[in-house]
Amino acid sequence: MSAEQTVRLATDVGGTFTDLVTFETDERSGAQRVRTTKVDTTPQGFEQGILNAIDDGNVDLAAVHHHVHGTTVVINALTERRGVTVGLITTEGFRDSLEIARGNRPDFFNLDYAKPPAFVPRHLRREVPGRITHLGDERRPLDLAGLDDILDDFRIEGVEAIAICLLNAYANTDHERAVVEAIRDRWPEVAVVASHQITREWREYERTSTTVLSAYVQPPAERYLNQLQETLCERGLTGPTLVMQSNCGVASLEAASATPITITESGPASGFQAAAALGRLIGEPNVLALDIGGTTAKCSLIEDGQVRVVTDYWIERNRTSAGYPVMVPVVDLVEIGNGGGSIAWVDDFKKLRVGPQSAGASPGPASYGRGGSAATTTDANLWLGRIGREDFCGGGVTPDMSAAEHALTAIGAQLGIDATGAARGIVRLANDAMLNALNLISLNRGFDPRDFTLVAFGGGGPMHGVALARELGIAKVVIPEAASVFSAWGMLMADLRRDSFRSRVLDLVDEEMATIAQTFTDVRIELDENMMADGVPQDAIRHEYLARLRYQNQEHTIEVPVDEDELNGGAASPIIERFHDRYEAEYTYRLDAPVEFVGVHITGRADAGRPDLVDEERVDAGSVEPSAHRRVDFADEGVFETPCFRADDLRPGHKLDGPAIIEGAGTSVVVHPNCLVEIDGFRNIHITLTDRA
Repeated sequence: MSAEQTVRLATDVGGTFTDLVTFETDERSGAQRVRTTKVDTTPQGFEQGILNAIDDGNVDLAAVHHHVHGTTVVINALTERRGVTVGLITTEGFRDSLEIARGNRPDFFNLDYAKPPAFVPRHLRREVPGRITHLGDERRPLDLAGLDDILDDFRIEGVEAIAICLLNAYANTDHERAVVEAIRDRWPEVAVVASHQITREWREYERTSTTVLSAYVQPPAERYLNQLQETLCERGLTGPTLVMQSNCGVASLEAASATPITITESGPASGFQAAAALGRLIGEPNVLALDIGGTTAKCSLIEDGQVRVVTDYWIERNRTSAGYPVMVPVVDLVEIGNGGGSIAWVDDFKKLRVGPQSAGASPGPASYGRGGSAATTTDANLWLGRIGREDFCGGGVTPDMSAAEHALTAIGAQLGIDATGAARGIVRLANDAMLNALNLISLNRGFDPRDFTLVAFGGGGPMHGVALARELGIAKVVIPEAASVFSAWGMLMADLRRDSFRSRVLDLVDEEMATIAQTFTDVRIELDENMMADGVPQDAIRHEYLARLRYQNQEHTIEVPVDEDELNGGAASPIIERFHDRYEAEYTYRLDAPVEFVGVHITGRADAGRPDLVDEERVDAGSVEPSAHRRVDFADEGVFETPCFRADDLRPGHKLDGPAIIEGAGTSVVVHPNCLVEIDGFRNIHITLTDRA
């Protein structure tokens, strides 16, 4: 590799596949080259899947200047209960807050309903005397006289990590810091996580749950990240490794290791960050982003080029379980168990279902020929001709059509239809589930999907995007270049990012504006100190200010952007009016009621070395020759003899008419009839629907 070349590497470990993207830039000529690789994830050791991708992509790690990594190791450790034994230290009288939880019982009419078990059993939840008020004043001094006995018991019980969450520590961290220091003096080997290191928001149960979950995964996550870095360094990597966070930004490996709960949804976050970056690049700032992978489908709404980030995030929450809250900044998304590997089945009432069970990477769909016998969405798309047999899995797998037919026929036999009818039903049901998810993220939030462009990616997004857009009345679908590894691509477009929050309840009136402005200043100073500790110069940090507001006596809040001049101006009315407008947009009405300021959210960003993309010169828009023709069943529009194109043969400026199939590495773009296709200067595929609903 020449000295004039800059090489950026991204690796993304998903539930089914491990993706790799390298972005090579010739600094002298400006020429760019993107290379992608997709291999099976190796659950027995995620590092091996990454090494397999590096070998498969022929990547010279010694030439890599910049590496970003996204991983499912944290969410897998939580859902599979592969963390460590945790002890919890909390304020006297609040030992059982973790188990009392909330009254948000989802299975309301189930008289046998049981709350999800706490991650820390009662005998490992201990108390220390002392009390901080909600205003941050010390009501009762901290008493650590019993700490030695607590730690002795923890050692006997095999505790490997200690979570500390004291009452109202969000308002004053002194007591928590004292407990952390005392534990480290007495037991330096044990992992210690305090709530103020993760969040400065109120709500004791949510804060305690988040701290416990972070402690639960901290040792294995730290071991994994450090082992990965050591392995890559042994292979020749000299540049830094950054880790993708759930807030659509990246952080240093050290920061991610200290609070691994912040990388729980790093994979989905990178995909939606990529969709936002792509939207800004092509002049489409309002985007509905749809990521269909092998196991799940996820979607998020992007407005004005910005991904929405929330702290009301729960894991394992469903119709029968309240789940566990995680109060860290996470991209606002809707996720369903409907991916390419989702298994089709027939219920007791002879109704066809798809998912949430998945065939995963092993054995995979029946057509993989690895022993899987269940029909999946991938099998259905293959049977209908929407995926090419010659380029199946990028040409690396010869599909077992006999196994696919047998699986689909078995489903059809239970419904009284043939294999083709079963395949059509599977595709339609998968589309219905994804359509519902897109409605939840748009219509249910007060947004009209017709005002947005659909960006579809992942291995399955390009196959289903046009059908979903037609149902929603969306005019355009954009399929990114390298759509099947788009989340990994997005990691290279992400900024270094920190989100800081602080709860403080005040009336939003002119008389309180000075206090509110000072609160913002305090949070910004703390955020800047954390980023500078990661080596970011202060003058490189870009800030975004958001105020959390609500009508007086309501429970939840809405975030409203504010600027520094506005805060220092001392007038509350512009912020109040902006809150009314945003509230009405989401809930369809506004109230004639006082507005409360509930807290601060400041985002700090700094450039992490993202590449500047080159807009290629367009070629003549004349027709390009298809590589083949085949019969494709579009499920709703019928069967067409359809031209098939290789994505590598399409150049900026080329135009096509639907129906068509565009086959790329790891995915197949299904262009329905009555659609127009154009390739932009960044090799993205723009599909315009001419007969949308």
